[in-house]
Amino acid sequence: MAARQRLPRTVWLLVVARAVNRLGAFSLSFLTVLMTTAFGASAATAGIVAAAFGVATIPSRLAGGRLADRLGRRRTLVLGLVGCAAAQAGIAAAPNLATAAVCAVLLGLAFELYEPPSQAIIADAVGAEHRVRAYSLLNAALAVAGMGAGLLAAGLGRWDLRWLFVADAATCLLCALVMRLALPDDRPGVADTPRGPAPRPPHAPSGVAPWRDRALLSLLASGTFFALAYLQVMAMLPLTLERRGLQAADAGLLLTVSAVTVVAGQPALRRGPLATLAPRTAFASGYLLLALGLAGYAAAGCLPLFALATVVWSVGDLLVMGRLIATAADLAPPGGTGRYLAVYGTSWGIASVAAPLLGTQLLQHAGTTTLWLTTAVTCAALATLQPAVARTGAFGRLQGQPQGAGHGQQGSSGPPT
Repeated sequence: MAARQRLPRTVWLLVVARAVNRLGAFSLSFLTVLMTTAFGASAATAGIVAAAFGVATIPSRLAGGRLADRLGRRRTLVLGLVGCAAAQAGIAAAPNLATAAVCAVLLGLAFELYEPPSQAIIADAVGAEHRVRAYSLLNAALAVAGMGAGLLAAGLGRWDLRWLFVADAATCLLCALVMRLALPDDRPGVADTPRGPAPRPPHAPSGVAPWRDRALLSLLASGTFFALAYLQVMAMLPLTLERRGLQAADAGLLLTVSAVTVVAGQPALRRGPLATLAPRTAFASGYLLLALGLAGYAAAGCLPLFALATVVWSVGDLLVMGRLIATAADLAPPGGTGRYLAVYGTSWGIASVAAPLLGTQLLQHAGTTTLWLTTAVTCAALATLQPAVARTGAFGRLQGQPQGAGHGQQGSSGPPT
């Protein structure tokens, strides 16, 4: 069976390196808490710093797609990871709020550079029929690494939140080293030979216009609202726990619960009844589960109830997150994978700006219950809008594939790390 064929070595190397990077990737969930506890910032000021980070990620994501075409996948990956490590170390060592804020912006400028090339490496390395399987492998590895990351965050966070940023910097450097040593040099033209006309590399620049693709823009819009809801968990969950008399570092334990749910759910989704869901149905179901779980945060007052709500929204995440990425990659024409993924990925940059501003304002002026109910309503609205998104053609190709190839049936991941 084709689905059983081995994936290329490049995909496995990328999966291992990104899993290592994921081990330290929980620091951003504690950025706002660090600003308030270590530097005395108000919740609103911490939200502005987090929003400034989000603004910086938008040009970072777009630059990552273009640099991948100009410099090559490997060089862009290494550049982004080393830049992230330097900025994370700066946050950890910052003597005051101003310095930490500047380092947060620098982190944003480097943070998304490596996402488009890493996602495009997978799209380029495997055929269309194996692409979702390869994304599933990456997402499963990230979820497994996320378990360790959550425990690491819970432990180091009780000691000193700055150590979370030190750990993140170390894993970024380790991932960069693996990428530099293991991946082949893929600069455009480096593999050309003088024997006849060389074929265009799959990521070579071409006349691709992703900003004019109606289906991609529709996917970008829905993905932005999904990212807005998802990032409320990343940014606001620690502050919510603190306001309800729990340890902010327990957010690491809850995110570990989320990772366990994603990993445990993959076999059932691949072989069980959910494997026959059409893409539109899978998206709608996933958004409804997200709404239910996030509404649970509004009522939860103890860690077990927070954990139960986390399991519910994580099943929804499993149906939605990876499928969005796979759909964006599938929409891309030849030569446009990197830029299509970069444009779609700006959804996370936009949400990174809006989420902390909206979240901290709601938290400060309306309280935790209103914050999570608003987030739940956003997800419920996304569920009702799926027919409109489908009419743009965003799910057109996936609709014709066997549902086992749909990404929501095989795995999911967290936000770009």
